[in-house]
Amino acid sequence: MTTPDFAEHQRQPLERVVLDDGVVGLRWPDGVEFECLGLWLHEQSAGIDPITREGTLDPSQLPPFDVLDDAVAGPSGDLVCTWIDGSVTTVDAGWLHHVASGAHLPDASVGRLRRWTAVDAANAPIHDGGAILDDEAVLESWLRELCTAGVARLTGCPVDDDFLGHLARRLGPIRGSNFGDLFTVEAVVDPDSTANTGLALGQHTDLPTRETPPGFQILHCVENTVSGGASRMADGLVVVDELRTRHPDAYDALTTLEWVFANRAPDGDHRWIGPVIDLGGPRSPLTLRAFYPVRLAPFMPIEEQPRAYDALRVFSEVAHDPRVMTSTPFGAGDLVAFDNRRILHGRDAFDPTAGRRRLRGCYLDHDDVYSRVRVLRRPGRTSIVHTPGGSTS
Repeated sequence: MTTPDFAEHQRQPLERVVLDDGVVGLRWPDGVEFECLGLWLHEQSAGIDPITREGTLDPSQLPPFDVLDDAVAGPSGDLVCTWIDGSVTTVDAGWLHHVASGAHLPDASVGRLRRWTAVDAANAPIHDGGAILDDEAVLESWLRELCTAGVARLTGCPVDDDFLGHLARRLGPIRGSNFGDLFTVEAVVDPDSTANTGLALGQHTDLPTRETPPGFQILHCVENTVSGGASRMADGLVVVDELRTRHPDAYDALTTLEWVFANRAPDGDHRWIGPVIDLGGPRSPLTLRAFYPVRLAPFMPIEEQPRAYDALRVFSEVAHDPRVMTSTPFGAGDLVAFDNRRILHGRDAFDPTAGRRRLRGCYLDHDDVYSRVRVLRRPGRTSIVHTPGGSTS
């Protein structure tokens, strides 16, 4: 039978079905219970296209609330619905159990966020970059770490410039920026960003100049013969918790007082207004707008500005606290992916005349990476073989 998804759900025969005034009460032998409208059942069974698995009924075409005439557990334990027009549909009890258990919710397959400190990071797993394109178990494990901890590392990756594109396109569409789809981070004579210098970079997140900054960033080291330039990271969730509990005045300023962010480039002019700690709505992910090179001007009353600057100092001190911040050297073949809206990253200074440090980078949106994780973990899924070019067979 058709379900509103492409998963093969485990059989979960119903134990009890009760229809009462248009509401169906369901119970399974494991104790899971669920109540749903008959109208919703109609939408999710009789109103589902068997090819696209999408709904076909415009709200103006919805039947009345009493559309369900009868509901019983069939011989196989699935839900058999008889509608007022005499038609009958069977709804997969395994899929209904999946919904009743909350497995259809956005974070169910992605995993719960896991906070970490410098001590925790020292024991974080490092995954096999040589197998990441061909072994879905390695890919799934790496992505699980990325989605929960916000940071995931690979070692032993090929050091050619094309590897990052092949990996990124396995995860989803690359999120372009004013730096292009795939970009290179290295010290150059005429830099278009402080990233392309040998200067130290304080803890920050990229592109706070955007309405929605990129969700994830990937950096792949293809060459590094300089001393210095270690990569630094801190979990923004831990930083925010520390500010909220130990520096409440700074936390209030950082979450309520707004700044104008602008990239000042010859060929681009992206601007946005927001607080440094952007909590968004109840379903929004944390967004740290913390890149000081593009923080243009305060967008607040003049009397609030000293408090705002004091809070910036506290934010930086917490983000650079050795208890929170990690420091990791980049070697050729190393790769790190991280949540750009949550994880603060930076680097130590290095001398670009004493060698070469070259990284390849790109951005991806949260939605696309999470989608890939859900597909990898979809019940009954068969493996898909990916070619290096990103196609499937």
